[in-house]
Amino acid sequence: MGHSDKQNQSENSRSIDKADHLDLGREVDYDELLSSAGEFGRYQVFLFISTFPFYVFGVFAYFSQLFLTEVSPNHWCWIPELENLTDIERRQLAIPSDASSEFGYSRCSAYVANWTEVLSTGHQPNSSWSTQSCQYGWEFNKTEIPYATISSELGWVCERNSYQATAQSIFFIGSVFGGFLFGWVADRFGRLPAATISNVVGCVAGVLSIFTRNLLEFSLSRLLMGISYDACMNMAYLLVLEYVAPKYRTIIANLPFAIFYTAGAVVLPWIALACDDWKILSLVTSVPMALSVLAHFIVPESPRWLLSKGKVNGAIERIVRIGQVNKKEVPQKLIEQFKASHSKKGKEENVSFLYLLRRPLLRKMFISVCLEYTCCMLIFDALVRSIGGFGFDFFLSFTFLSMTECPSLLLISFILDYTGRKWLLFVAMVICSIFSVMSTFIGRGLPSIMCAVIARFFINMSCNTCMQWAAEMLPTPVRGSGVSIVHICSFLATIISPYVVYLENFVTWLPLVIIGCVALLGAVLALLLPETVNRDMPQTFDEAETLIKTQKFFDVPCLNKKVDNDAIGHVNSSFELN
Repeated sequence: MGHSDKQNQSENSRSIDKADHLDLGREVDYDELLSSAGEFGRYQVFLFISTFPFYVFGVFAYFSQLFLTEVSPNHWCWIPELENLTDIERRQLAIPSDASSEFGYSRCSAYVANWTEVLSTGHQPNSSWSTQSCQYGWEFNKTEIPYATISSELGWVCERNSYQATAQSIFFIGSVFGGFLFGWVADRFGRLPAATISNVVGCVAGVLSIFTRNLLEFSLSRLLMGISYDACMNMAYLLVLEYVAPKYRTIIANLPFAIFYTAGAVVLPWIALACDDWKILSLVTSVPMALSVLAHFIVPESPRWLLSKGKVNGAIERIVRIGQVNKKEVPQKLIEQFKASHSKKGKEENVSFLYLLRRPLLRKMFISVCLEYTCCMLIFDALVRSIGGFGFDFFLSFTFLSMTECPSLLLISFILDYTGRKWLLFVAMVICSIFSVMSTFIGRGLPSIMCAVIARFFINMSCNTCMQWAAEMLPTPVRGSGVSIVHICSFLATIISPYVVYLENFVTWLPLVIIGCVALLGAVLALLLPETVNRDMPQTFDEAETLIKTQKFFDVPCLNKKVDNDAIGHVNSSFELN
């Protein structure tokens, strides 16, 4: 090494020592320490891929009941004495006409007759014959739902056609209990235990469901599945989100949904068709959830959660490990500054979630985000459950609606930081409202399903924006329980969403008009929340309040950048003139 090189090295060393001395009292937050280990490197890619099973399990927990309980709307009474005839012959002979039915015949009644005598004499029924409700069960058009479901086996049609909605509502009641339970587990014992235990509960629920023989037993199994649903996917989502620096948070928050969640949702209808039986489907979609126990050997606990519990050294160890995998060295001086900065913070990290509700600014923000996500999920769930009324193939309809997840979430992954959370959500909810209402008046079949696809596209964007927004607004000590309570509030709405869809039996256009009105309400609520683009996720309650206080109503990141650039350009021009 030459004299010049040694001199430069010596000067660099003195500069570093001097900088270290000058920065000794500088505060270093978690996001700065995390960024020093690599903002998005091999480690974050590994975590991203490791969440794949959790998103698929979330899809199975949420949507499987559709394929376990759906029945063809095209059904009629089963007449045992006519079993040697074709299904068309049985229907034409034994089922009375009904001009008010979309199929032209009664689905819930049959003629009263001695069918052995009718067959031997060749008599044909007429409208003067008396009728009765179905005595021996129903026949179903197998071209629409080609396999046996619990609803077709147990006859959940006609006067019992509300049983599916009841079972689904009980699922969401379970989600309310599960949200409180696993939200507490996540903040008390960590994100990873909450994700693992909830998936195991879902596995048990799915296995138990195949032994059910009536609505009560099936509903209890769905209650247990509902308890597992929220945390089985979202705790893994939250854990990875807390490992990512602000610059890449939006991509990591939405890309897994765009790829993994979409893949699970698109393939689910075809898994159902391949299983060809609701009991086999229940096993196939629940038993793999037990694999979540392996997560403890693969996925690390969140450093943010460790910090909230005062485990500073454990958090630092994980960040150093991130740096090693990403081939970045975390400076020791930065670690010491971080320790010093963290020790200056009070005991606020140990207070309960109720403390957030005692602070007016945080309480208003929290209530608003709860209502916002409630609107989003009511619309999302009701649109999914309306697919049977669009007059299009059930499995293709579900696939088309699910395929909107990928492009919509890929889109917000790259534009959300440009447009901001608030105004993107506002616009998306307004468009969703317009197309939801249009889908019910434009006509059945392909036009209707295309309007529903557009509405679903924008509600996907709204749901994920709101989910990420909630996590970004809440302080770390209550982020797990807070996000769970936000979801719990949405479950209170989705408890009634099956009944909103059920209103179609009385007024055909009413469910989608209600969905449109709820979307408009969500658009207004979005304007009450603070923008979080490129802001550090608050570690404390004071930081969360500061986030709210520093907001402006028309806070649009892309416009703000333009204003900042114009101001810089003006300053540079003035400097050149001077």
